[in-house]
Amino acid sequence: MREIIAVFITLLAFSLPGIAQDDPAPWQVTVSGQIEAFRAGDGARALTFAGAGFRTQFEAQPDAFYAAIIASGYAPIARSRSHSFGVYRRISDTSVTQVVTFIGSDQKLYEALYQLTNEDDTGWRVQGVILRREAGVGV
Repeated sequence: MREIIAVFITLLAFSLPGIAQDDPAPWQVTVSGQIEAFRAGDGARALTFAGAGFRTQFEAQPDAFYAAIIASGYAPIARSRSHSFGVYRRISDTSVTQVVTFIGSDQKLYEALYQLTNEDDTGWRVQGVILRREAGVGV
């Protein structure tokens, strides 16, 4: 089921026209905060930017959250050298997808599609990420 949702989000994100972006969107602060926490190896801080489902699952073991991210193939994000924001799509008033480009520690390029929701009690939080390798190298 998650794969079907992921494919749907990916298709939706890449099929809609782009939105001009001059100022950082509030969810970009969340994404950057989580990326910086991952780069620092701080699972507890990274978890604070995750959605309620992740926070509930890992609340007693925040370092296990970091380990799960690495084990699930997201090391290019957690160990990235830099990131930049691409287009975003508002799915609803409380849901958005955001494209983020990474230069990995291996200098390869990666693109991630983040799904975020604006949770009532905590603000914008990461619900899921789809990561793929891009052609080329970063400088």
